[in-house]
Amino acid sequence: MNILDKIVEKTLLRVEKLKRGTNINELKDEAYKIKKEAFKFENALKTDDIAFICEIKKASPSKGIIAQNFPFKDIALEYEKAGANAISVLTEPDFFLGANEYLKEISKIINIPILRKDFIIDEIQIYESKIIGADAILLICSILDEETLKDFITIADSLGLSCLVETHNEEEIQKAIKAKARIIGVNNRNLKDFSVDIKNSINLKKFVPSNIIFVSESGIKEHPQIKELKKNSVNAVLIGETFMKSQNKELELSILKGEINES
Repeated sequence: MNILDKIVEKTLLRVEKLKRGTNINELKDEAYKIKKEAFKFENALKTDDIAFICEIKKASPSKGIIAQNFPFKDIALEYEKAGANAISVLTEPDFFLGANEYLKEISKIINIPILRKDFIIDEIQIYESKIIGADAILLICSILDEETLKDFITIADSLGLSCLVETHNEEEIQKAIKAKARIIGVNNRNLKDFSVDIKNSINLKKFVPSNIIFVSESGIKEHPQIKELKKNSVNAVLIGETFMKSQNKELELSILKGEINES
């Protein structure tokens, strides 16, 4: 069993627990009553320059603990001050040591949109995402069939939530397009063996129509990579580990943007 299968297996248990302790109709009512700017996440990515989604995560299956010291609210404020277009927050607890509480607390103190980074396999998680303060959710093509993907996008649309639909190959991109995805991400990290190659984004960009926002995820560490992605019409990048390991996230973002030279 590969790591993605293990994460999904654990997520199923988490969803079952959530369902046992939740009245789904009450949860839906609560989600629909929340009034927030609709589709704030995708609107934030529609910029003339490449947009930056800066990630907050404590750990990952491939790297273990990334941030021993984890002042998640301070990190969020630092990202916002640095000029991030959006923030991604890990809420998956078993492999990434995330928590819904992180996203809840962050949503109270920043104005830029927040992507909930988790493994969404049931519609109950979409309503939960709205309630904890997310502006967008991650939907992973490889763990959802086309019909489910389409249904989840429809539910998210009804809540004003954007969907970043994550793909790894041409087949998954076609599935995302058929499901009416408006934001398609290509994960440069293979979740089955953890190998990383940003050429994956560049090679797959040609399959995504220009009216769909295209996001390159994982393995981005330096300004030349950003330049290369921008040259290939990539609209946004999602960067986690590079920022989480940096002592000065504002400086790191300036370096990646090419505003100052690394020294």
